[in-house]
Amino acid sequence: MPLPAPLAHNPRMSDRTAYRVAVQVQSRYLPEQSEPEAQRYAFAYTVRLHNAGGVAARLLSRHWLITDAEGRIEEVRGDGVVGVQPLLQPGEQYEYTSGAVLKTSLGTMQGSYLMQAVDGTRFAADIPAFVLSTPRILH
Repeated sequence: MPLPAPLAHNPRMSDRTAYRVAVQVQSRYLPEQSEPEAQRYAFAYTVRLHNAGGVAARLLSRHWLITDAEGRIEEVRGDGVVGVQPLLQPGEQYEYTSGAVLKTSLGTMQGSYLMQAVDGTRFAADIPAFVLSTPRILH
C-alpha cells in the first residue's frame, strides 16, 4: 500500500511530524573585523535549516536573544533572514551566514524562526543556544 501524500490535513500525520524544521548553527570568530581594545568582537554564524516535516514551510521572521559575558542582552526581531524568506519543501535544506558583534569575547545566541506551512499553519522552529567565543577562551 503506498504511503499517503504529505498533506497537512492528513489525519494520520500528527502536527509534530507535519510541522518540524530542525536548526543547526556553527559560529566562528572574525579577528580581522574585531577590535578588542575597543570592546568590539565580531562573529559569523552559519545556520542550516532542514525541513524535517511533511509540509512545505516558509520562514517568515526571526527572533534572536544575544547575550554577552557581562549579561547584556540584545533582542533582535526581523523579517526573513539575510533579506529572504525561503520556502523549504519537505526534506529540503537552506543555509545562510550572518554575523553579530559583542562587547565581550564570549557570548551566546539563541532564538526562533516563525514558520508558515503552505496550509497556513504557523509554528516556531527553535534555534538552540550556541556559543560565540574567541579562540582559546573556552577549554
